[in-house]
Amino acid sequence: MFFAKGKSKLQKTNYCYLLIGVLLATQSCKSPSEQTSSQADLPAEETYTVIIAGVKVGHLNVSRSGDTVVTDYDYKDNGRGPTIKETIVLNNKGFPVQWDIAGNTTFGNDIKESYKLDGQQATWTDATGEGSAKMERPSFYVNQSGSPYSLLMQARVLLNSKDMSVEALPAGRLQLAELEALTATSDAGPVNLKSYALSGLDLNPSYFVLDEKKQFFALITPRVVIIRSGFENEEKAMRLLAEKYSAERYEDLQKKFAHKYNKNIRIRNVKIFDPKTLALTDLASVLISDDKIVSIDAADVTAGENEMKIDGAGGTLVAGLYDMHGHMGANSALLNVAAGVTSVRDMGNNNDVLDSLIHKIESGVLAGPRITRLGFIEGKSPFNSNNGILVTSEEEALAAVQTYADMGFHGVKLYNSMTGAWAPAIVKKAHGLNMTVMGHVPAFSNADDMLMAGFDEMTHINQTMLGWVLEPGEDTRTLLRLTALQRLPELDLNSAPVQKTLDLMVKNKVAMDPTLAIHELLLLSRNGETQAGVLDYIENMPPSEQRDAKMAMASIANETEDKAYRGAYNKIVEALKMMTERGILIVPGTDLGGALTLHRELELYQQLGYTPAELLKLGSYDMAQYLGQKDRGTIEVGMLADFFLVPGDPTKDLKAIKKISIVSRGGVIYFPSEIYPEFGIKPFMEKPGVKEK
Repeated sequence: MFFAKGKSKLQKTNYCYLLIGVLLATQSCKSPSEQTSSQADLPAEETYTVIIAGVKVGHLNVSRSGDTVVTDYDYKDNGRGPTIKETIVLNNKGFPVQWDIAGNTTFGNDIKESYKLDGQQATWTDATGEGSAKMERPSFYVNQSGSPYSLLMQARVLLNSKDMSVEALPAGRLQLAELEALTATSDAGPVNLKSYALSGLDLNPSYFVLDEKKQFFALITPRVVIIRSGFENEEKAMRLLAEKYSAERYEDLQKKFAHKYNKNIRIRNVKIFDPKTLALTDLASVLISDDKIVSIDAADVTAGENEMKIDGAGGTLVAGLYDMHGHMGANSALLNVAAGVTSVRDMGNNNDVLDSLIHKIESGVLAGPRITRLGFIEGKSPFNSNNGILVTSEEEALAAVQTYADMGFHGVKLYNSMTGAWAPAIVKKAHGLNMTVMGHVPAFSNADDMLMAGFDEMTHINQTMLGWVLEPGEDTRTLLRLTALQRLPELDLNSAPVQKTLDLMVKNKVAMDPTLAIHELLLLSRNGETQAGVLDYIENMPPSEQRDAKMAMASIANETEDKAYRGAYNKIVEALKMMTERGILIVPGTDLGGALTLHRELELYQQLGYTPAELLKLGSYDMAQYLGQKDRGTIEVGMLADFFLVPGDPTKDLKAIKKISIVSRGGVIYFPSEIYPEFGIKPFMEKPGVKEK
C-alpha cells in the first residue's frame, strides 16, 4: 500500500488498529496518593510484540510504579510507523486522572496530547486543540494518539460497570461485550483467556483478549496482532480469530440488510445516466431479474406478473463505481456497496484472507464489491511491506508472477523494496501470461526506468514525480517518498526530464493511478482544521470521526513547510492536468478504503478539466472497459444489475452521488439509510417507497 489510511477512520486502513486508545476519566476528587492502587493485581513489567502479517515489527512495553503506568510503543512496517510514550496516573477505580502522550504518528505528525481531571473538571489538549468538560457523571475520555494498551484500562473499568457501558468524552458511548473463552499455550504452559469486543471507538468494534486475571493478553485484527511476549506462536490463531469475529459481524449485517426479493424488481420513475452520451434519459423504469437488467421500459409501463416496485421519485440511476486502488477487507466491503462502489481492483493483500473474503462475497454470505485481484510482489529489506509475496531474487520474482497467474490474478503490482533491474524480466513474463504490470517505482530507480521496462500503469502520482526531484542514491523506502514532495513547487513541468516521462507514457499508452485524494490528505490537512475531503459529510459521521478529521497526517514544522506542502499539491494537480490534456488515462482509485473517499477522488478530478458527467463515465464505464469487463459499467439490458439511485442530476453537481437511496449489487438491494446507523452514521437519504405486492 502507498501508506496507511488517513486520519478519518472512514478512510482507514490498517494502521488505525495500532493507534486505538482510550483515556478514562472519573468524578473522583481524591489525589492518587489518597487511594488504594487499582493496579495491585497487575505485574510491574509487561512486554508485548507487534506482529504484522506474521512478521515481528515492534513492541509495546509497560511498567508500573504505584499508581503510575508508563508505556513505550513503537513499530515499523514499510519504512514507517508510530513512536509513542505515555505516562498515566490512575485512581483507585482504575480511571486516569492524568495522562501525557508524546511521540509521532505513522507519518511524522507530532503527538503532544495531555489529559487531566481536577475534581469534576476534565481538560485535555490534542491535535484539534484544547477541550474541557464538567463531569456531571462518570465518562471516559477517548484519546487521539495513545497506545493500544489503553484497551486494558477501558476493559477493567467497563467490566466493573453495571452494564459494561459508559459515556465517553468528548462525545459518544463505549460498550464492552464478552465473546468467548479461549486457551493459549507457551513454554510456561497454558493460559485461560476471554475475548471481548469494544464498540464506540470506531466505525467497527475493537477486538482484544484478556487472561483470567483480567490482564491484557492481545489486541487482535485480521492483519495486526499485539500479543504478550512468549506467546508469539499464537499470533496466527489470533489473526484468524479476529477475522472470524469481523466476518460474523458482517454476516449478521448481510442477513439484516440484503434484500433478496423473490420477485422481479421494477424501479420506476427514474432517469438513467448514459455514459455513451454523457446525458440523462427521459423518465423510465428498469426491470431486474436475478442479477441482470432484463428490460428498460417507459415510466408508466404496466407491471407484469411476479413484479415488486421501488419508487425512484424522479431520481437518477448511475452504474456502479470502481475504486481502482483498494486493499479490500470485510470492514470496508459493506460501506463500499452503500456508497455505490460495486467493483474494486485490489492492489495487494493477504492472499489467504482475500480468497476467503471473495468467496463469501460471491456466495452471498457477505456484502461487498466485485473484486479484481492484482498480485503484490515486494523485495525483502529492512523497509519492506509485509504483504503479498516477498522475494529476494529475480528468479523468485518470476516465480511469484507465475503463482499469481496460476491463481487467476489480473496482473501484478511491484513495490518499493523490489530491485528495479528485475522489472524488464517481470514485465516480459507477466505480459506473456496476459497479465498487466504496474506499481510503485522501486527504490533507487525512477519512473522512466519502469516505463522503459514496460509498465502498463504508474501507481501514485508522487512515485512518478519524485523521479524529477530526487538526487541519485536517495532512498524512497523511507518517508522521504512523502517529505521530498516539498521540493515540487520549484519543479518546471516544461523541463526536459518531465516531458521525457510524459512522452514515454503517451507513446506506451501507460495509464496513471494518481490517488489524488490521499495526496490532498497528506499535503493539505492541518491540525485543528477539518480535512477538506470530508467537509461534505463529516457532520453525518460519529463524534470520533469528526474529531479525527481535524488531525493532520504529516508533520508541518513551520510556515515554510506549510507553504511547500501546499505548493506541492498545486504542482501535482498541474502535472495531472498536463497528463490529462495529453490523453493519458487517469484511473480513479483511493488507497483510502474507497466508499465516500472514492467520491472525493472523482470530485478532485474536476481540477483536471473533467465535467461531472465525464467523471461518472470515467468511474464506471471507462474502468469496466479498461479492465475488459463487458458485463458492467452501464445500465443496459443484459448487463449486471450493479447501479445506484440518487436524487437530482449528478451530471450537473457531482456531489449528488453521496445521497444514495438505493444500491443494487447484482439484483440484491441495499438501502443505505438502513445500513449507516449500524456504524453510527446519520443517513443522507430516507428509504424510498417499496411495494412488494
